[in-house]
Amino acid sequence: MPMDAEILDRMRLAAAAAAEKKAFHLVALDVTGLTAYTDGFLLCSTGSDRQVEAVVREIGRRFKKAGKRPLHVEGESRSEWVLIDFGDFVVHVFTEEKRAYYALDALWGDAPRITVGFDEPLEGQESDS
Repeated sequence: MPMDAEILDRMRLAAAAAAEKKAFHLVALDVTGLTAYTDGFLLCSTGSDRQVEAVVREIGRRFKKAGKRPLHVEGESRSEWVLIDFGDFVVHVFTEEKRAYYALDALWGDAPRITVGFDEPLEGQESDS
């Protein structure tokens, strides 16, 4: 079953906010059917913990303006990997080092990629777009 258009629109909103704050290697995954707790992941990298904070703030600002709030935000105290849970999708904002260490891209490698307009392949990967 394809991902709901409303969820996809909100994932695109989060991707646009992240890209505006210079996040890179944005990858959106459809995890519908692979996990029971969410339908999608948006993964993005930053160059520093301060940039993680800026990306998280911008995503929060845009969603607040749209009248939406996350269910939960985790990891803000360390700012190396912040998880923003919107229920039907989860945003993961990493420093490059933490993203490489946790390798969620590989862990969820069976999940289809979703085009959100800011997608970039990781080094050594080809884009599906």
